[in-house]
Amino acid sequence: MDSSEYANLARVEGAHWYYAGKREIVRRWLLRERPPLAADTLLDCGAGTGRFAKEMEAHCQVLVLDDHEEALRLLRTQFRADQVLSLAGDRVPLPDASLHYVTALDVLEHVPDDGAVVRGFHRLLQPGGLAVVTVPAGMALWSDWDVSLHHYRRYSRPQLRALFSASEWDIVYANYTNVAVYPAVWLLRRWRRWLPAKQGAARAEDRVPSPWLNRVLRWSFVAPAFWPLPFPFGVSLLLVARRRP
Repeated sequence: MDSSEYANLARVEGAHWYYAGKREIVRRWLLRERPPLAADTLLDCGAGTGRFAKEMEAHCQVLVLDDHEEALRLLRTQFRADQVLSLAGDRVPLPDASLHYVTALDVLEHVPDDGAVVRGFHRLLQPGGLAVVTVPAGMALWSDWDVSLHHYRRYSRPQLRALFSASEWDIVYANYTNVAVYPAVWLLRRWRRWLPAKQGAARAEDRVPSPWLNRVLRWSFVAPAFWPLPFPFGVSLLLVARRRP
């Protein structure tokens, strides 16, 4: 990401319905599918500001991984030195089958070879370990926001599922999320294509809505993320997968 995006994220992610809701969804799926034991280890990939990982320390042992110096500086202020990892070349410096959980909250869209990243998840997880992934959905929503965050792509559900081969993974859940706001986001992104915002103008993604609207939007994001039937579209995608033996 651009350096300025870390400051934006740190400023709003504690309260903003999208960031807080995303963390709640992932945490609830972990607790639902394989409740962590105190001795279990979770690796949060692309940990950014470290907020999600810090929340998960109440449940299990936590490691954080990032390859951006801005993020690593933030992480080193919150975690012990042995908890903060950076890539060794293209490899995570951990032994095979050493983890119980891997999370990647809006990470895969930032890397050119997302398949290699998922193969890395498989190497790191013990049999039965969980990977929980969120990504932005729908190239129709591509905008200046994706450009500023250095995204390579937005995903469809088949595209995301295809990264997790049936011979290596049992897919527990794969569905679009953030469904209720899709029409408004589609219109906003189209509007910004036709009438780009002035340089320096605040984006909607950088502002926390009023408290009542923030609560409603968070509920509309979190509640459908456990719906068993497939949605046809959404602003985001969630995938939960278990490593096969």
